[in-house]
Amino acid sequence: MTGNRYVLAVKKLSESVDYYQNKLGLKSVWHGDGWHFLVRDSLFVMLGECPDDRSAFETENHSYFAYIEVEGIDQLYQEYLRAEVEILHPVKDQPWGQREFGIRTIDGHRIMFGEEI
Repeated sequence: MTGNRYVLAVKKLSESVDYYQNKLGLKSVWHGDGWHFLVRDSLFVMLGECPDDRSAFETENHSYFAYIEVEGIDQLYQEYLRAEVEILHPVKDQPWGQREFGIRTIDGHRIMFGEEI
C-alpha cells in the first residue's frame, strides 16, 4: 500500500469545498460531475455530493473517518482555532504517546490529528 484517499459524502458540495479550502487549508486539484478532490501535504480528500443521503451528523460515533499524523500539531491546532473550526477535543498529550486533537467538519465528519510525543 502506497497511500490513501478519503472519500466523503457531503450534502452541498460548494459549501463543503469552501470549508475544506478556507478552514482546513486544502487546495483543489480536480472537480467535475458532483465530485471535488482536495489535498494538503499527504492528506487527499475526495468529496462527493449526495444531497439525499443521511449526513455524518446522523451516524454519531461512526462519523470518525481519519486519524491524520502531523508534524507541528500545536501550530495546526492554533491555525484551526483562528479559522473557527469546530474543535471536539482540545490538543492534549495522551497516555499512548500521541499529542492529539479532534475536529468536526460542517458535514459532521470527525477527524483526529496526532503527533508522536
